[in-house]
Amino acid sequence: MELDGRVVLVTGGTRGVGAGIARAFLRAGARVAVCARRPPDTPVEAAGRTADFHPLDLREPTAVREFLTTTLAERYGRLDVLVNNAGGTPHRLLGEGEAERHARVVELNLTAPLAVSLAAHPLLRASRGAVVMIGSVSGTRPSPGTAAYGAAKAGLENLARSMAVEWAPEVRVNTLVLGMVRTELSHLHYGDDDGVAAVGRTVPLGRLAAPDEIGEAAVFLASDRAAYVSGASLLVHGGGERPAFLDAATANKES
Repeated sequence: MELDGRVVLVTGGTRGVGAGIARAFLRAGARVAVCARRPPDTPVEAAGRTADFHPLDLREPTAVREFLTTTLAERYGRLDVLVNNAGGTPHRLLGEGEAERHARVVELNLTAPLAVSLAAHPLLRASRGAVVMIGSVSGTRPSPGTAAYGAAKAGLENLARSMAVEWAPEVRVNTLVLGMVRTELSHLHYGDDDGVAAVGRTVPLGRLAAPDEIGEAAVFLASDRAAYVSGASLLVHGGGERPAFLDAATANKES
């Protein structure tokens, strides 16, 4: 097992992408801790192992520091990998919300990962560990309806690059830049199964990603196979988005 004996913390690891990441690390042999405000509906399990759940509100800096420096350090004695996965946003046009509401999105998706990383840094430095940020294609292109989220994810990717320079050589820091992923909440964004399938067909690979596929990419960045990879952004988006002009252009089309 390539990560046998290592300790991994996945924020927001109780469902969706986070649970897929946690399962991938469990299959790789790691001891996995997941944190979120609420416990999972069912335990996060894989390969006969179960992730340990810890209740935590990542927007409470004091609680984050207490968890990393006391609870996690005392229970596990080390930390080898931090996956900053927790995040998300409702669909809200800029003019439909006050600045304070948009700032809460930035807080969850950018400020909270910074706070967790800073609190985890002493443990990661001691283990010569790795940080994996979970970014989004929303941070690389315009994101109408989720503008604050896109801005936060753009900032997260830049933060990871700076962190990779400041914390080298003891700690590696990389970002997974995700496209659309099929989770238990996909119907809230895309509608019924037919809607999800239709959205998937807009991706060059013809479907949405599965959470466990994101997990396998995270395991790669955290493993010794990526020992010389730091400050990088790995695109996991199925080939991206088909440019709209290809469908609009008339050249080279049969009449």
